[in-house]
Amino acid sequence: MDWRDKLSGLKADLPEGDETPTPQTTEKNIGQKDPLRVELDKRNGKPATLITEFRGTDNELKELAKTLKVKCGAGGSSRDGEILIQGDFRVKVCEILTSMGFKVRKINFK
Repeated sequence: MDWRDKLSGLKADLPEGDETPTPQTTEKNIGQKDPLRVELDKRNGKPATLITEFRGTDNELKELAKTLKVKCGAGGSSRDGEILIQGDFRVKVCEILTSMGFKVRKINFK
């Protein structure tokens, strides 16, 4: 018995209908009514993207910072309602935050 036979046997055991579970999408911006500020800042002469005015728990802040750092491919930190991404990623961060459902206020954009 190969894997195709086993798979068809498993499909036969499934109940019929549209009861397949769909993954739940969670909104990351629950409770965030004010727009996030995205601006360019200089730290030790190097550019840094700063995201401020985040309203939420520290865990939500850390999750958002991790997501942004991974998608930008850069380092950074998060504390006191601020996220710092190393490098000039203003446009990319705004696109990511907008796609996640956050409102964004752009500061120091050309």
